[in-house]
Amino acid sequence: MDETGPRQFLARLIAESGENYGALSRLLGRNAAYIQQFIKRGTPRKLDEDDRRTLARYFGVDEVLLGASAPEPEPHLLSDNKQDSRIFPRFNDLALVPRLPVEASAGHGALAGSEEEVRAISFDRIWLKELGLSAENLSIIDVKGESMAPTLGNGDSIMVDRSDSAARLRDGIYVLRLDEALMVKRVALSPRRGQGGLTISSDNPHYPSWQDVDPALVDIVGRVVWSCRRLV
Repeated sequence: MDETGPRQFLARLIAESGENYGALSRLLGRNAAYIQQFIKRGTPRKLDEDDRRTLARYFGVDEVLLGASAPEPEPHLLSDNKQDSRIFPRFNDLALVPRLPVEASAGHGALAGSEEEVRAISFDRIWLKELGLSAENLSIIDVKGESMAPTLGNGDSIMVDRSDSAARLRDGIYVLRLDEALMVKRVALSPRRGQGGLTISSDNPHYPSWQDVDPALVDIVGRVVWSCRRLV
């Protein structure tokens, strides 16, 4: 299966939204195996235009992410100035990172769902590469609560690199699951590698931290690599 194309993206949308193949197939008026065959077997090779439009509207994403052709840029946006192309990335140089309808608690650890539809935010591929990031491993979610203040505040958006999880764990800020709750916390390893538990802490001193946590009890979703805060 294409690791960066429409099949992979649709599979990720389905997994992270809790939907199932059969229900989505029926939404399209297809047999129950239609979506599964598209994702797992590559049949059909690409989604029918009407099916693609329906799925894009259902998940609230751009049809381009599901295989539609990218729109041609407006003529007035084109430039013969080579310097402009270095400063302003072209459409094909942009990577779309999904913004998912979940919130990582930076409060008391409640798993929160949002009513917002899935959206995608564009980032310069070269910039992501310079940071050592690949768009297919990234998701953007919102922070809920103030336990990570002042580093992260309620309503901040964070980019999570899901490829940077337990296997590469090191000191830093991570999205993790602990006791079935999705949260964003600072994680520190024991000074003696491979011995002792993790320290899971809140940057806000008014909120609790946990010492010597068994790594087996913690599901590391991914490392926080970027954040965005609304100022008004």
